[in-house]
Amino acid sequence: MAQKVNVAELRLLVADDHPLMRDGVVHSLQVQPGWLVVAQADNCEQAVALARQTRPDLALIDLSMPGVGGIEVVRLITAELPDTRVLVLTASTDSDELLAALKAGARAYVLKGVAALELRDVVRRVAEGESYVPPSLAGRLLGEFARVRSDQTATALTPREAEVLEALSQGLTNREIGVRLHLAEKTVKHHVTQVLNKLHVRSRTEAALLAQRQGRRGL
Repeated sequence: MAQKVNVAELRLLVADDHPLMRDGVVHSLQVQPGWLVVAQADNCEQAVALARQTRPDLALIDLSMPGVGGIEVVRLITAELPDTRVLVLTASTDSDELLAALKAGARAYVLKGVAALELRDVVRRVAEGESYVPPSLAGRLLGEFARVRSDQTATALTPREAEVLEALSQGLTNREIGVRLHLAEKTVKHHVTQVLNKLHVRSRTEAALLAQRQGRRGL
């Protein structure tokens, strides 16, 4: 079963190739009692290696670091370390990068320059299982959903798929959804795949954001 995150005692990884930015983020996080930055990285390969080594509760990843690319770092960490929730911290407001990060498995997309208090709030929310996209970018994200769904009419969800989507929007893992709905994990995985296909989204986080922001109206 996926580990339960104790939000009062978070273990964090911060990856950014700009020392001043990285130091500022580390300081902002460790001001919170009980939160500890267990690893810092300044390139993509180091970020993945340290994530494997330390297995943090949450990893903050810059997309523009040298190496294989921040999106690939997100993909590798989320694939290999499902208990580590990834938050992207970037200066990019590009819609394609936003969608690519969510597709790779990021739980949140935060723009650099965010206030320290707001950053800690987003980290806390992600640790509790929520997803986050800045309001300034959320409209673009939903606009992309609307564009795709205008080309491909979404098939109505079954009652069971609606229950799975509701659980996804709460940040539950497949195992946790199975326990809640009394289903085998393999069955849950099948339902999740069906939900993503019917909503024409590419990741659990996109589905969760869509459910949270539209209240599943019209789905």
